[in-house]
Amino acid sequence: MSWQAYVDTNLVGSGKVSKAAILGLQGGVWASSPGYTLSTQEQQAVVAAFEKPDQALASGVRLAGQKYFVIQANGRSVYGKKQADGVILVKTNQAVLVAEYAAPIQAGEATPVVEGLADYLIGVGY
Repeated sequence: MSWQAYVDTNLVGSGKVSKAAILGLQGGVWASSPGYTLSTQEQQAVVAAFEKPDQALASGVRLAGQKYFVIQANGRSVYGKKQADGVILVKTNQAVLVAEYAAPIQAGEATPVVEGLADYLIGVGY
């Protein structure tokens, strides 16, 4: 399966994620939803959030120009909110899954979709 298919089918296709991207830990966008553009600075900040979760908690994360307040961060997952919308970032061995969800979808609906795909990718070496 192509990286784009993971975004289109597994993430956005789930109906629980509105926009998504897969970023390489070494840099670059492997795949993304149409029109969902993360600047190089935003991509670097996403990767850095896993290395310094306390800093992400203090300053939040910015994705496609929108700032999210980080409510939970650790070496595997970062969760953020902006009013009723949210973001889920999950690190695998070689990539970071970036998934945004919009109301009326709740974190409890979107999180298992993103975490499940991350578990699968880790299981196959990515």
